[in-house]
Amino acid sequence: MNNTKYKCRFCETALDATFVDLGMSPMANSYLKAEQLKKMEPFYPLHTYVCGNCYLVQLPEFESPENIFSDYAYFSSYSDSWLKHAKGYTDMMVSRFGFHGSSQVVEIASNDGYLLQYFREKGVPVLGIEPARNVAEAARAKQIETVVKFFGTRTADELVSEGRQADLLIGNNVLAHVPNLNDFVEGLKILLKPDGIITMEFPHLMRLIAENQFDTIYHEHFSYFSFISVQRVFAAHGLRIFDVEEVPTHGGSLRIFSCHEDNGSRQIEKRAYDLIKREEQEGFRDMEFYSTFGEKVRETKRSILDFMIREKRKGKSFAAYGAPAKGNTLLNYCGIRSDFIDYTVDRSPHKQSLFLPGVHIPINSPDRIQETRPDYLVILPWNLKDEIVEQMSHIRAWGGKFLVFIPEVKIID
Repeated sequence: MNNTKYKCRFCETALDATFVDLGMSPMANSYLKAEQLKKMEPFYPLHTYVCGNCYLVQLPEFESPENIFSDYAYFSSYSDSWLKHAKGYTDMMVSRFGFHGSSQVVEIASNDGYLLQYFREKGVPVLGIEPARNVAEAARAKQIETVVKFFGTRTADELVSEGRQADLLIGNNVLAHVPNLNDFVEGLKILLKPDGIITMEFPHLMRLIAENQFDTIYHEHFSYFSFISVQRVFAAHGLRIFDVEEVPTHGGSLRIFSCHEDNGSRQIEKRAYDLIKREEQEGFRDMEFYSTFGEKVRETKRSILDFMIREKRKGKSFAAYGAPAKGNTLLNYCGIRSDFIDYTVDRSPHKQSLFLPGVHIPINSPDRIQETRPDYLVILPWNLKDEIVEQMSHIRAWGGKFLVFIPEVKIID
């Protein structure tokens, strides 16, 4: 129990049950320049709660979306596997639902055009909505029409007044990033044509718990959805989830398919019923189920530090691959700084020469790995470990080993 008066962002029930408390942490995408290292850096509570009424796991809002997302360091196109995922999605949606040259596809949080480019190649009209101006410019350079706005009822109303309702409305890894959840989902309903379809992808809380993915908790992620909780949110706004897929991205995500409640042409698929049943059997409607996660996380921290201390005392060196937000949560929670990990590397030039928030580990080009030949390469974006192991396989030539910390400390053979 706690004395802080937070309320659920969906149903406004008082939040008094902890899911997991990861202490104080900086904004996970607030990368630092060298001249900022000696200045005060803001840290905020990384304390998640679960609503006893609707079972939505959530973080209180400590920083506005405008300050978090208006200038953003994440560009989707630097991940080959994510581009492959986006192209596969496009092929599937065109095949299954028949989108064509007279359809309108709209993506919310469209980033650098990584997905809409594939619809555009098929001759389907596209529109991106992206709040980060620097990222939107990269999309426009690909001839992807992009408006620089945050999405909600106001933006939806503006687009509808321009005759820009969506046959397909897409949101990949954006639903969790929305503090005003009700305004966002109501905006989806406004922007969707009467017979239109919404698809949303977001990390699945079931996988987060089962795979110990506590590092996917950070301030930019305001909500953590089970299928039970997201179904309730959409239903409250007159939207029916008629199908769901479990996809492997980000350690295990859900892709939901939704339509207007009164759209009789879309019947609820069996796998949607099945997933609700599985979550109920796991305990997602039982508050006691949520209370055990915190100790599991604390034990993981102890195991990580035990391993690194033991190996450092043997004289082993550590570098890391990637500068993802999840890595920043893990490193700050565990107190792992440059006394443990010498540096990290990232393919994105937008992150190179910067420093990780909080722990101040420098971010270099991947070429640094060959130069310094570390004994261990810690893969921070563990969801991309297969791609990274393939890219960096040459470290085995000097006996280098790949290492992940989630769901547990493991050396990858």
